[in-house]
Amino acid sequence: MSESRAIETNRVPADVWLGTALQVLGRFWGAGCTFAILYLAARALGAAEFGRFTFYLAMFVWLDSLANMGTGQVAVQRTAAHPERIASVLAATRKIRLRAGLVGVLLTAGVTLWTREPDAAWIVLASLYPVTHVLELSATVFRNRIDWVVPVRMRSIASGLSLLNVVALYAFDVERPALYLIAVAAGSAVANVLLHRAALPHLPRETPAGPPERGVFEEALPLGISALCAQTYFYVDNLFIHEFRGEEELGHYNVAVRAMSWTIMLAQYTSLTVLPWLRRRQVAGELGPALAKLTTPLFALAGLACGLLWPWTSELLELFKSGFGAAGASLRWLLGATVAIYAGSILLTAVVALGRNMAMLWIALGGVVLNVAANFWAVPALGIEGAGMTTFATEAFVALAAAFTLWREGIPLGPAWRWLGGPLLFALGAWCSSVFHAA
Repeated sequence: MSESRAIETNRVPADVWLGTALQVLGRFWGAGCTFAILYLAARALGAAEFGRFTFYLAMFVWLDSLANMGTGQVAVQRTAAHPERIASVLAATRKIRLRAGLVGVLLTAGVTLWTREPDAAWIVLASLYPVTHVLELSATVFRNRIDWVVPVRMRSIASGLSLLNVVALYAFDVERPALYLIAVAAGSAVANVLLHRAALPHLPRETPAGPPERGVFEEALPLGISALCAQTYFYVDNLFIHEFRGEEELGHYNVAVRAMSWTIMLAQYTSLTVLPWLRRRQVAGELGPALAKLTTPLFALAGLACGLLWPWTSELLELFKSGFGAAGASLRWLLGATVAIYAGSILLTAVVALGRNMAMLWIALGGVVLNVAANFWAVPALGIEGAGMTTFATEAFVALAAAFTLWREGIPLGPAWRWLGGPLLFALGAWCSSVFHAA
């Protein structure tokens, strides 16, 4: 569907579903490469060295968000309905990413010095990878067209290159975790360069004319902090479980979280894909009707699917390893959180399309406060089931807060009965599936 067609109608463009499907397929490929990387690294490295490797991998995910600092969303906010501004917007957002990425390098240097990391220099070198997200901003031209073929191809190449680099290290019996980190980072950095080169023919060749973009950092900062907060309230329960319940229960819980991460892929990639279209509908004054056509069907579908899985959580986790079914009660709460995410992720994207970036920040901060406060009680009292319960409460709060923000801004969300589809179909699916489970 062409961009002009998307602007003229409230019907969800077919490109949204195509882009989402492409990203899900890319995620499957990336997940397979990640599994192979971890498998090879675990065989090549000792237990302590492998732990350091995975610690820095997780840290680099946080550095990715820091380097982004909300600039990707702001670039779409400013250019989805005004493509003539692409050059000046990219010039401003690239400066922000460069500075934020360099801050990440300094933070990495500080962490390696504090921990007396023996391969500090190599790890600091690997931390330069998030700086290449400066080049990734060129993909804004593809995002605005809702054309994800090239970005997904480049992400797939990144995963493949990282895996090939790790295979080479494994073949030569390398036993230094920092070099495996370099191998992974190098693949991602090369992909960012290739993505930029692929976007160059679609970018203006002249220097931006007219005054520079103003207020970009002020708009991006709340979104950047919001993303960091979202990562915090999604992962902070690990600290509570480790402290109060021990590593064995933490391992069980993280398998349940991993299962949850697969169930929310459609929500994640739909929200990423749909932002340019929602922004254009907002400019046209039709955000509410467009949002209702997209969100309520996904919410209902998620409710039915998670309800069908609800009685079988222990059996599903036992497929990973015997004994992991102990996290079945946690996964039931996490399935409830999944349903909330299918509503909340799109509603939050609508808040961004509306340009209410500070509202995003307050919602994310509220989620962090709720999650941390609840975990102080729930994990000691209820163990990993309490952690799952807290995640559900947090995601439900985020979805309701986003809905309230849109309602306060006068954005209609459609008839209330349509929003009953999620919980009602969840209950129906759980009941029907329980009948088979008991048989």
